[in-house]
Amino acid sequence: MTATELLVTTDGTRGARRPGVVPGKGPAPRRAASGGGAALYLVPMIVLLGLTSVVPIVYSLSLSLFNWNWGSRFDFVGLENYAALLGDGEFWASLLRTALFTVLAVVFEIVLGLAIAMAVQSMTRGLGWLRTIFILPLMVSGMVVALVWKVMLDPTLGVIPFLLGKIGLSGVDVLGSATTALPALAGIDTWWQTGFVFIILSAGLAGLPKEPFEASHVDGANALQRFRYLTLPMMVPILLTVAAIRTVDCLKVFALAFGTTNGGPAQSTDFTQMLAYRTAFREFKMSESMTMMITYTLLIVVVLAVVGLIRKAGRRAL
Repeated sequence: MTATELLVTTDGTRGARRPGVVPGKGPAPRRAASGGGAALYLVPMIVLLGLTSVVPIVYSLSLSLFNWNWGSRFDFVGLENYAALLGDGEFWASLLRTALFTVLAVVFEIVLGLAIAMAVQSMTRGLGWLRTIFILPLMVSGMVVALVWKVMLDPTLGVIPFLLGKIGLSGVDVLGSATTALPALAGIDTWWQTGFVFIILSAGLAGLPKEPFEASHVDGANALQRFRYLTLPMMVPILLTVAAIRTVDCLKVFALAFGTTNGGPAQSTDFTQMLAYRTAFREFKMSESMTMMITYTLLIVVVLAVVGLIRKAGRRAL
């Protein structure tokens, strides 16, 4: 028996093994906390998530199976509301308008955000201040943004129509025309959220390896070629992530339309969330509204799944 395996106690006894000592290996490492004990720390978060997410979804799903119009009667109708929704042209038209708004806003924001990020990539001073300026609109709520731009675009009192009138474009009412209202809201959202896209893409550009760019510069590649064959392929995962985040956010558009056009003119900005709100709180058809939102949520999940597949395909291509 070696000396490390024995312990001489204060009373002179020998042979007692020191607790936690492995023969020939010194002190044994402490046993990790059991899985059950670690899981207890997740209980408050699980409960909070259930109360704020799962419970409302389950409650909305249950309401969609009834015919409840804010009264005391709950008539079970099963899937009749979903069957009626399939033939609701107004719902599908709102989906089309929401999709068009989302495509315009996301494309504008990514193109503009990437252009600004690349333009300031070589800056050594003032980049922190520039990021602060771009992040300021994100600190304002959607309703405030909508009301501010509604005043600025007002054809009578707005500063933008006044300036346009100085160059011969008088009488412009972009929010009052069914043709220009939806693109105008996409432009407002672009002003509001481009800062977020810029910050993420700016960090992504800063993290790209510099060796390929240095080698391409030595080989005589111009800026466009470096962007086409180096920057863009390496930025694809980040671009898809930003596109997924902004797509989900734009699909939830409500405050911008509610605060500027209230769904008009001629329902040109009557997005799906606007339609669900009007159905529930103006037409008092709560069950039909819940059916719309459950169906809309499932469609958003499908969109996320498609974006996830595109991201995986992009990674494999790289």
